[in-house]
Amino acid sequence: MSALISDDEIKHETSLVWLEDIEQLDYVRQSLDRLSTRGGKPPYYRDGRMVGYAVLGPHAKSSRASGTFRRRVFWLLPHDRDAVPDGLYATGAPAEAVDPRTITAGSKGRKTERSEGGPPSAAMQELGITLPL
Repeated sequence: MSALISDDEIKHETSLVWLEDIEQLDYVRQSLDRLSTRGGKPPYYRDGRMVGYAVLGPHAKSSRASGTFRRRVFWLLPHDRDAVPDGLYATGAPAEAVDPRTITAGSKGRKTERSEGGPPSAAMQELGITLPL
């Protein structure tokens, strides 16, 4: 879950690779996966599809026990809002979901009104105010 990802765990990220246009997505799910390399497209075994992944710099250390690196992978499930707008996540979002426009290398991102499926109030729209959640 994104709430469980700490800044220290992603401090060695040097870039993010997006496989889709994130401007079209209200949210993406993110997780830390154990992968055999610092970079390159990782294998994907979940339902749904991979939307992006992080690339680690040369100073990232592998686990002593497994030899793997913990890298972020961004993904969506078949029942997420992009595929089923009126479904389970018509409002609200999964716990591990964040607005992809708030994610940068080394920063876990955050939920926003857009990622939660709720439009800003009329007063906020009139003033041009958007608040992170």
